[in-house]
Amino acid sequence: MKLRESWGPALGVLLILATTTGSDTAPRPNHADSVGPAATTPAPADSLRTHLVLLGTGTPNADPDRWGPASAVVVDSTAYLVDCGVGVVRRAAAAERDDHIPALAAHRLDRVFITHLHSDHTLGCADLLLSPWVLERHRPLQVWGPPGTARMFRLIEQAYSEDIAVRVNGLEPIDSLGWRAEVHEILPGVVYRDSLVTVTAIAVQHGSWKHAYGYRFDTPDRSIVISGDTRPTDTVVRACDGCDILLHEVYSAEMFKRRSPAWQRYHAASHTSTTELASIANRAHPGLLVLYHQLFWGATPDQLIAEIRSAGYEGRVVSGKDLDVF
Repeated sequence: MKLRESWGPALGVLLILATTTGSDTAPRPNHADSVGPAATTPAPADSLRTHLVLLGTGTPNADPDRWGPASAVVVDSTAYLVDCGVGVVRRAAAAERDDHIPALAAHRLDRVFITHLHSDHTLGCADLLLSPWVLERHRPLQVWGPPGTARMFRLIEQAYSEDIAVRVNGLEPIDSLGWRAEVHEILPGVVYRDSLVTVTAIAVQHGSWKHAYGYRFDTPDRSIVISGDTRPTDTVVRACDGCDILLHEVYSAEMFKRRSPAWQRYHAASHTSTTELASIANRAHPGLLVLYHQLFWGATPDQLIAEIRSAGYEGRVVSGKDLDVF
């Protein structure tokens, strides 16, 4: 399914604490401040306005075939990114070229929703902030994420202050806005609306993190829920409630048995097994379940699906890979 303080330019981070809205236009009708109604029957693929693009499906493991976790919900000609795994800008460029998705051109990447601040989900933040700017993004990068996100981007700007100063004040024909980040620190609830999408942050449970989110996207023709990193939680079930696509992290329940007790304690508190995901999907009723951030530990994609089937889930399920489009 291919399907400045003293260091250079003034700090660009604008911290906006938002708990319910972050819109640039009035909200669309029929979207309550909740996770929304169940989805209708999917439209034929060639008539869809909304697509989910897997830019990276990896984990902290150094898998050369799976880049850092990052996804894009593309509605018409606008892309809304979720997470900034390593390689995010080049992965987006690959999708633009290979899948003919112009919304993922580097200079158009200007908004991202962060699930949590683990390094594998944020190593590409500097890339997303600076690379599209050098490639003629003229707008600040808009960022939504948990508490701590603003400090992260402020420190990135400080770390690259010499680069920013040389580019702005040197010979490059470049503006002074595109390197800036405007960060909206959020709490669960509706965090963004525009004419194409309503985005709802969902509180999830991920190990020792105090703030970790999934996101639901409601567009004119589809509903998509992205779990982020989480152990099993009813908030994802309620957020999906018949959604068109549930993109959910997973690990192999069988290979988990081979992990050391210390790692078993961590993964059980932080992530979701195949058998647990089968239970979640049976209650959430997604039109399509897509696996990402897969912890294989030697298993294959087919084995992950077989484990989910053995646990009693009979719905549509796909093990996602980088650059898949749904």
